[in-house]
Amino acid sequence: MSFAHVIPPDDDSTHRQSPHNIEVEQALLGAILINNEAFYRVSDFLEPVHFYDPLHRQIFEKTAQLIRLGKAADPRTLKSFLAEKEQVGDITVAEYLARLAYEATTIINAEDYGRTIYDLAIRRSLITIGEDMVNIAYEAPVDMAPRDQIEDAERRLYELAETGRFNTGFQGFTEALKAAIDMAGAAFKRDGHLSGLATGLNMLDKMMGGLQKSDLIILAGRPAMGKSSLASNIGYNIAKAWRGEQQADGTIKTVDGGIVGFFSLEMSAEQLATRIIAEQSEIPSSDIRRGAIHEDQFDRIVEAAQEMQRIPFYIDQTGGISISQLAARARRLKRQRGLDLLIIDYLQLIQGTSRRSSESRVQEITEITTNLKALAKELDVPILALSQLSRQVESREDKRPQLADLRESGSIEQDADVVLFIYRDEYYLKNRKPKEGTDEFFKWVAEMEEMAGRAEVIIGKQRHGPTGMVNLQFEAEFTKFSNLAEDDHLPERYD
Repeated sequence: MSFAHVIPPDDDSTHRQSPHNIEVEQALLGAILINNEAFYRVSDFLEPVHFYDPLHRQIFEKTAQLIRLGKAADPRTLKSFLAEKEQVGDITVAEYLARLAYEATTIINAEDYGRTIYDLAIRRSLITIGEDMVNIAYEAPVDMAPRDQIEDAERRLYELAETGRFNTGFQGFTEALKAAIDMAGAAFKRDGHLSGLATGLNMLDKMMGGLQKSDLIILAGRPAMGKSSLASNIGYNIAKAWRGEQQADGTIKTVDGGIVGFFSLEMSAEQLATRIIAEQSEIPSSDIRRGAIHEDQFDRIVEAAQEMQRIPFYIDQTGGISISQLAARARRLKRQRGLDLLIIDYLQLIQGTSRRSSESRVQEITEITTNLKALAKELDVPILALSQLSRQVESREDKRPQLADLRESGSIEQDADVVLFIYRDEYYLKNRKPKEGTDEFFKWVAEMEEMAGRAEVIIGKQRHGPTGMVNLQFEAEFTKFSNLAEDDHLPERYD
């Protein structure tokens, strides 16, 4: 458009102006004023704040309000909501509105103009974040660590990257059907024909349909039950099955298995790797550590290690990590390498904010579980978080865990989509060995033989499916969980 620029030029001619395009803003506003249908082509993603010119923000905001109320928005109806006598260069606001409509271009270009305005606004936001980073780094408060500033900048950048998607709002039923068919097709192509990520444990997958996107899954158990082993087994199975396809835009889309991030807050990365090597090579980890292995066993270890290097399995071994640090690192992993499953070992080792921790541990755990559920939805991946159980389990005759046994159970149970318990009767039987030669001893031996190498995964809660129990094979010396030969599990039930 040929009429005057609304924003006066900066006094300092050497100062770079923020990215903007006044003429495109004028063209879009003019198109909306002559045909209000143009507004609906940009209303899903464009907001008043995206306009560079303050007057244009006001015009777009008032225009949107009128249109959404079902009223006509044109220069005559709009001027009464603005300071119509105020000057814009050599003309009044009322005259400026008339000029916008008079010099407007076609409605056909409205969406393109809207996206241009949005993109320029994103660039201005990037500049603001960058300037804030510089200013805070120069003048940081004493109580603000550099790590906190990095996490804040990463959070703001990730939020910026995730805003303004153009696929929101209502869609035709044809589009919904297409999405449903695509999901069914993807499940059909995937190993096990599951809608979620296959754990590699068949009966568990059958009851859960795999690990579902955006779900917070809690895996709980008493010490020595095998929580970490089961989590690493599942993570390794999923990473090993990963298969991706390159898309037209150059990105890699996961079509089977998944890219796994593992926060090992208790074990070191070396300890976790040793466990997985023991599981895959079927050589006891104690033998690996002591070097008590034969040449053929060493070859199996090398083979397992080489496969581990090829799979997309990433470990963060930082201890004492805060929930904000964890979220920032998960976002970074998804952005840089991709992410389909996040595993956290374990929940009680995450720190909340200092404010929450000073209130009570229950409040801190509530903050952590709430943030983990939000992170699962934000990243659109399942999060498998391990949790301890309270000691009250040990005081019962039947030591199978229940939802009430979760430490700080209120928030964990409430925020979780799925709660799994791992239980091994063999562990408790071993500690109740009677005196040899007695009738109780022979009965104990029979029970030990029956329960040897057997573990139970109890589905205590599942928001979208059945609860029940699945039997698994557990080889303690290799810390390996696997499918039982027989389909032996309790009947499914729905709450």
